[in-house]
Amino acid sequence: MNVVSFRPKPEELSYTFGGRPPVAKVRPGTILELYTEDCFGGRVQTVDDLPSQVCEFPYLNPVTGPFHVEGAEPGDTLALHFVSITPARDWAVSTTFPHFGALTATHTTAMLHPPLEERVWRYDIDLERNVAVYHARNSDFTVDLPLDPMHGTVGVAPAANETRMSITPDAHGGNMDTPELRAGVTVYLGVNVEGGLFAIGDGHGLQGHGEVCGTAIESAMNTVVAVELIKGVATPWPRLEDDGHLMSTGSARPLEDAYRISQHDLVTWTSELTGLDTLDAYQLVSQAGQAPVGNVCDTNYTMVAKLPKAHLGKIAVYEDAHARLRALASAYTS
Repeated sequence: MNVVSFRPKPEELSYTFGGRPPVAKVRPGTILELYTEDCFGGRVQTVDDLPSQVCEFPYLNPVTGPFHVEGAEPGDTLALHFVSITPARDWAVSTTFPHFGALTATHTTAMLHPPLEERVWRYDIDLERNVAVYHARNSDFTVDLPLDPMHGTVGVAPAANETRMSITPDAHGGNMDTPELRAGVTVYLGVNVEGGLFAIGDGHGLQGHGEVCGTAIESAMNTVVAVELIKGVATPWPRLEDDGHLMSTGSARPLEDAYRISQHDLVTWTSELTGLDTLDAYQLVSQAGQAPVGNVCDTNYTMVAKLPKAHLGKIAVYEDAHARLRALASAYTS
């Protein structure tokens, strides 16, 4: 088993997908042990650390990477299996921002009322109890919230030498902010450039669907990822697989177009896997599918289309990559 550990120095963090050389080359079959910083780069530590004062735009949402996968070429697919995602500190933060979030005026939704207050919440992370402790700012109310760690941002370099800010989700992945991307999940990303150049960041101890206020419980993470390459198989939009479900993503504005992209991809994927014609697959997904929301705050919005694998019969998804990666993860942890 090939295990590679990488903890980036501050100057090695990336804020884009594309436009940067790889920090390391890895072979398919590698287990990567990574440290990822939170979306504020660790600068927001107390309720008095307002991001507008301690952070510098555009140096937000850092990602660890990119990593060059040997043999990866355009038209291939990277499979990244999240073995574990563990908060790296005993605290995490969340915020509200002026002009950012789902329930406030933004630069594209211009309103005359005053912007929301910039406010910080600090959460206590208790791994032994597996909770994040919420503390209200204007009362003594507290509550334990069960941890469900995930990564908001994962992606590859875009095509055509394009460079995208890490905060933007699109066909290359990016800041999709779906709570479905937790430990035990395999994400499939279409390769656009030699080596793929994938990167990971934006750990969340917990996030509600939609990330409605614009931030989750933002946490640095110690994350373990198993890497595989599927040659000659293209993936148009990021896809996810867990033990029980297949999931397609779509990122766009307006939100209904993100929804349509994810549903279209799941319908056509279902058709390819089962041999059903398009309308039969459309009917099946219409009745048995789910539509979890990723984010409704970023430069693009993200929707997820989700279908139980039990409804699809005996199918081979990406040459059974998820099962193989689960076995590799089990060998690593045993």
